[in-house]
Amino acid sequence: MLCQNNSCSFGSSEGFITSSQSPLQTLGFLCFNSIFLLKIFLKIGVFSALRAVPQKEGYLGLYKGNGAMMIRIFPYGAIQFMAFEHYKTLITTKLGVSGHIHRLMAGSMAGMTAVICTYPLDMVRVRLAFQVKGEHTYTGIIHAFKTIYAKEGGFLGFYRGLMPTILGMAPYAGVSFFTFGTLKSVGLSHAPTLLGRPSSDNPNVLVLKTHINLLCGGVAGAIAQTISYPFDVTRRRMQLGTVLPEFEKCLTMRETMKYVYGHHGIRKGLYRGLSLNYIRCVPSQAVAFTTYELMKQFFHLN
Repeated sequence: MLCQNNSCSFGSSEGFITSSQSPLQTLGFLCFNSIFLLKIFLKIGVFSALRAVPQKEGYLGLYKGNGAMMIRIFPYGAIQFMAFEHYKTLITTKLGVSGHIHRLMAGSMAGMTAVICTYPLDMVRVRLAFQVKGEHTYTGIIHAFKTIYAKEGGFLGFYRGLMPTILGMAPYAGVSFFTFGTLKSVGLSHAPTLLGRPSSDNPNVLVLKTHINLLCGGVAGAIAQTISYPFDVTRRRMQLGTVLPEFEKCLTMRETMKYVYGHHGIRKGLYRGLSLNYIRCVPSQAVAFTTYELMKQFFHLN
């Protein structure tokens, strides 16, 4: 029950973090797929682009798809962190795997579990965020669900692009948990006085100081995002489906990656929008891992 309470609290915290960063998520997504916004982004930069979007879409345009994201992120965050603890215990006790590698394995499986459970909501969020003012295909979350189900193969239509998402999430979540856990254990082993403090729920256990937690979480997010980003680009294109004119050339993960690489290369194709994602994911992961550590103390899990 304590684990479930921890996951629940983390889910709500994750929802607040995601909502506050919705403008950056929407901008990054639109810049990737919209010629108009991409030109603005490349020419005048992030902050000017953030001003340009409201001029074309209104200020609410920065929050397109945020409703679906908020509904998704609560169970996603809860499932991921709860699953991580369960998988970590299972891998250690049943498989006998210990050391840093068990964090990598448990994190990868936890990320994949959370993605599979919440993927339809992510699909709807992407479709809503991609819409341009005056050319709306969907009027809201429920309408998007009904339309995708009716026109794109029923239930399977909600899982378009799942494979690149799983392949991207496995290294992303795995590397995130692995990097954070490794930095934490190494830091507390070599500089316990400088970097650590006694846990509020168990004075015999050392935990990282809050600002060190934020730093380690940010570094973990940056490394994980860099490794998995091409899969994220592939997922976005596949999720859009018939919305994109080159839909027939992006039916599978292999075709989509080949198309993006062939037409745009690596830097402007497979890694387009990465810098903007750093601005979003680094503070997000920093706050996420810090919240996770604080909730463990709050619910006496140490």
